[in-house]
Amino acid sequence: MRRTNTVHTLLRRVTRGNGFYIGEIFHAAARRTPATPVTLDRPLQWAPDRGTEFTVGQLAAQIDDLAARLWAAGVRPAERVALYKTDNFDIALLACAAGRIGAVPALLSPALDGAVAGALLTRLDRPWLLTDADTLTGALREVPLAGVVRGTLLSAGRAPAGAPDTVLLADHAGAPRRDPVFLHPHQPSLITHSSGTTGIPKLAVHCPETGWHRLVPQQIVAWPIRERETAALCMTFVHSRFYQGLAMFLGHGNPLVIAVDPDPARIGPLFTRTRPGYIETHPNTYVDWEELDAAPGAPLSSVRVFGATFDAMHPRTIQRMLGASRRKRPLFVQFYGQSEIGPMAGRWYTRRTAHRSDARCVGLPLPGFISMRVVDDAGRRVATGRTGHLEVRSRTRILTYLGEDDRFRSQLHDGWWRVGDMGYLDRWGLLHLMDREVDRIETMDSNLAVEDLLMGRLDELREVVIVAGPDGEPVPVVATRSEEPLDPARWRMATEDLPPMAPYRQFPFEGLPRTSTRKIQRPELARIVRESPPRPVATGREPGTVTGA
Repeated sequence: MRRTNTVHTLLRRVTRGNGFYIGEIFHAAARRTPATPVTLDRPLQWAPDRGTEFTVGQLAAQIDDLAARLWAAGVRPAERVALYKTDNFDIALLACAAGRIGAVPALLSPALDGAVAGALLTRLDRPWLLTDADTLTGALREVPLAGVVRGTLLSAGRAPAGAPDTVLLADHAGAPRRDPVFLHPHQPSLITHSSGTTGIPKLAVHCPETGWHRLVPQQIVAWPIRERETAALCMTFVHSRFYQGLAMFLGHGNPLVIAVDPDPARIGPLFTRTRPGYIETHPNTYVDWEELDAAPGAPLSSVRVFGATFDAMHPRTIQRMLGASRRKRPLFVQFYGQSEIGPMAGRWYTRRTAHRSDARCVGLPLPGFISMRVVDDAGRRVATGRTGHLEVRSRTRILTYLGEDDRFRSQLHDGWWRVGDMGYLDRWGLLHLMDREVDRIETMDSNLAVEDLLMGRLDELREVVIVAGPDGEPVPVVATRSEEPLDPARWRMATEDLPPMAPYRQFPFEGLPRTSTRKIQRPELARIVRESPPRPVATGREPGTVTGA
């Protein structure tokens, strides 16, 4: 413990005053390698005539242009700018532009419905609203914005009738360029929201210094593929991880491919054309990309490193990804983390190790950056190998939950942050993740472990989630790749050695409630299961396959 504290103290002294500023990501890269190419899968919504092929220097110039327009529209340093608009890479450019002039971008997922977005706008305490005409007349149509936002800025489209306080950024074309504004390293500089798996998302307040401490270990991991490999990112533009990914690879001079649409039918041709050496997406999107292992053009054949940072991965998916690569020694690198802390632990897999991997083992807590302990309900450390509540101490923690500081502080215990997950540390110091605290079912050691087994045994599964039923019993919810009813006989064979469960419920894949990072909203799914009685599917097969509403 003394050695760990010494490392933390040394790093704190060496790194004091450093900051991660999203408004500087493209400009820092443009000063070194302005010609680095960036390929998009669709045109920018704010500038559709500019195509999909850019250089880093061109995107830095666009950010300067947008920052000048925001300033001309009245946005000033330290003011909050809520970004809630149609899903497109211009979300990132607008966020960087707001950060460039010292404003604080608050990134709201396009996947949020209007009512939830309205609640978060209220919590942001009169921010600027930066949106587009389609969103303003669509998702926000029924949301009362008067008195909630300082003003409404449109990045694309025309102001609808009856919206006199709406300003079009297009009206400020040619505005004078502004010098960058750098906030204090401990000052709020970015606001993102939690996944919302347990209800209304929490607004996480980031500062430059904590962002910098998150970035450093990830840059170290990316060092071996600097400049040499094209990096493809397909993930939400409203999560802090996306901006860390941009900084990682732009800082190393890697060409970039940025994709909005994760549909394998579109991603396959894009990867066949661009041949990325690194790809990163959400864990559940990787499940959908399993079918790319046999797709025309071998779209995954060029991949040297697969990255995942949002959640634990199913072993089946890791094996499929590595098997689809034709590189000599491909790696699958996995980080375990959360919005409030960033990456906490990591490990990698090879073709030789993936088939015998334990998906519950998410790796080693990042040395020098993360201290981790496991405690019981009373906050006392538990013995090695015993499951308990995970707590971490780090310099990567957010400042607070905006408007919910008491809620934030309730998760702090003498400087240790309660992660909200259950797990244990083995004798080698490796972290084994079991379940979310709120998702625990008394009759199962780990819902997640059973889900991993079922995904490995039933290739036809696209998703399986175990939630608590009306009486606390484990209820498996499944979705198949083809949306065909799951064969009850295969299910019985796959589950005969597993803990007793209620009959499975089959749902359409798109009917499963999800977050912006495509995680299942388990509490919401449990509510749906409790409130919708099972209905037999008329397939001619024996009873047992059921579907939810």
